[in-house]
Amino acid sequence: MSSSNKPQRPRGKKGATKGTGGKGRRALEGKGPTPKAEDRAWHPAGKRKAAQERLAAAKARGGGSPQPPRHRKPSSAKDDSELVTGRNAVLEALRTRIPATALYVAARIEIDERVQEILKIATSRSIPILEVMRPELDRMTGPDTVHQGIAIKVPPYEYAHPGDLLDRARKAKEPALIVALDGVTDPRNLGAIIRSAAAFGAHGVVVPQRRSVGVTASAWRTSAGAAARTPVAMAANLTRSLEELKAEGVFVVGLDGDGDVDLHELELADGPLAIVVGSEGKGLSRLVAETCDAIVSIPISAATESLNAGIAASVTLYEVAKRRRG
Repeated sequence: MSSSNKPQRPRGKKGATKGTGGKGRRALEGKGPTPKAEDRAWHPAGKRKAAQERLAAAKARGGGSPQPPRHRKPSSAKDDSELVTGRNAVLEALRTRIPATALYVAARIEIDERVQEILKIATSRSIPILEVMRPELDRMTGPDTVHQGIAIKVPPYEYAHPGDLLDRARKAKEPALIVALDGVTDPRNLGAIIRSAAAFGAHGVVVPQRRSVGVTASAWRTSAGAAARTPVAMAANLTRSLEELKAEGVFVVGLDGDGDVDLHELELADGPLAIVVGSEGKGLSRLVAETCDAIVSIPISAATESLNAGIAASVTLYEVAKRRRG
């Protein structure tokens, strides 16, 4: 048989090397060890490390006083900035010296006292003021946003530690009042709860790190600026954080329609208190419910099935505030 009749091996393809199991050397070497948490830019520990490095660098340069620690922008190649929209929310954010990086104003905006103060603050802080056409501002903020012709660009929200909320109560010489959210996923509910917390004297809000909404632009907007003056803490493990609050003498109560205690019968409302609000659909999780000292229900009409998370928190905070004033 001539060599021309021999079967030819297909060109351009190479069979697996013997002893590799079909994998090349690079695949066998793997991706190496998992980076430490502080070496991952997107991880909270990485963000804290980046913020500490920036603060140290600023001090070394002899710069001015650092910005409030809850709102420092993490060092990252990705721009995770948010837009805060609406005249009240923007004004409150600027009043509390949120480190805004740009102010967007719609062309031919109707000037009122709030817009005048916004422009004055932005000018005094050398924040770039950019005039944009209203359709462009609509595109930037999204189709469902009522921006009222004005928006500011702010860095990602930097959360407090749950222990910071107790420190805030101690400095004010007041019994702690904290709202903890167990799986709340609607940013409008978070914004409403932050707003109620500010209105009724709570020292802050706690959200879990997983399966929960964070402080987004939507939450900022719904809070009507209250997110600028009411700290939000992030708990790596909500159950553990509640146990730590209990160890500090805080009475923990969960809200549930089938609770054993009616809200108006709640004792110790004038003492250190943490109010836990469950998720919109499932309510309190089993572990969190077992951690609570009491499960409280809000008496409502039989014709109403339930209250949403934001309203339930607001009603409870009002009752606690009334007890404390009385």
